[in-house]
Amino acid sequence: MIYKLTKDATLEQLKKAGLGAHYVAHDSALFYENAGGVPWTAAYIQAKGDPIADLYEDIAAEEKARATYQWLIDLTDDVDLQDSLKFLREREIVHSLRFREAVEILKEKRDEKIFY
Repeated sequence: MIYKLTKDATLEQLKKAGLGAHYVAHDSALFYENAGGVPWTAAYIQAKGDPIADLYEDIAAEEKARATYQWLIDLTDDVDLQDSLKFLREREIVHSLRFREAVEILKEKRDEKIFY
């Protein structure tokens, strides 16, 4: 989406949008960072090694993404962009629901001895 929105932007448009520093460091290449400009790092991924705890972490991540997509939808009046963001938001909801179902399955089975 970011590429689609910026691929034909002129240098003046990028500067006006506050992306001048990004252009200086990355030209028009995508560079993963948060809204505050902090680069993405794998340290953002949390894993405990316990399936139930890890699934709750996944649920939280999906819900945060859903909220972010909603806020992005609220920020734009571009219908095509809103449609793409709505699809992504709904996908996060489905992921969250599936993770919740997995947690319940694991809770039911956690005390069973499983033999293969």
